[in-house]
Amino acid sequence: MSRVPYVPGERTESESELVARIRARRGGKLLNLDRMLLNSPSFAQGWNAHLGAVRRELLLDPRLRELAVCAIAVLNGADYELAQHTPEFLRAGGTAAQVEALARFGTEFEETATFDVTERAILQLALEMTRNVQVSDSTFERVQSALSDTRHVVELVGVIATYNMVSRFLVALQVDLE
Repeated sequence: MSRVPYVPGERTESESELVARIRARRGGKLLNLDRMLLNSPSFAQGWNAHLGAVRRELLLDPRLRELAVCAIAVLNGADYELAQHTPEFLRAGGTAAQVEALARFGTEFEETATFDVTERAILQLALEMTRNVQVSDSTFERVQSALSDTRHVVELVGVIATYNMVSRFLVALQVDLE
């Protein structure tokens, strides 16, 4: 059960415009995460704009983005985030075997043939950024070599930073699964 009550879909006229923008980004839905964010309309507005850009405007391969997001969710124990992003990862080309392997990420996970060189580099970056904040030179070089485009590297680092924020928000407030 969430630690803070959820806000219904619309409370005031000004907030209804914000709710409409959130629903538009989500294809008509309003999730528990959104209802939690609506406790602070200003925060919800900024979140919606930022996450909208991360989800729709980056050039980074969506499969790689969702791989990083799922890895972060596992590392941070953010079940809500994992439940929302596992289907996205599969739709973007991830496999059921990869989802199964991700469930062990950060504990007994080993670099196996389940993930290619690029995916393993991304998983290592997600692990280091999530657990240590600091990233080793060797990991960063692996990511740069795997992605080869500076914009993709910057976007990946931004995705990992962003979804660490998301998972920490979800876990701290104990946002319920839909």
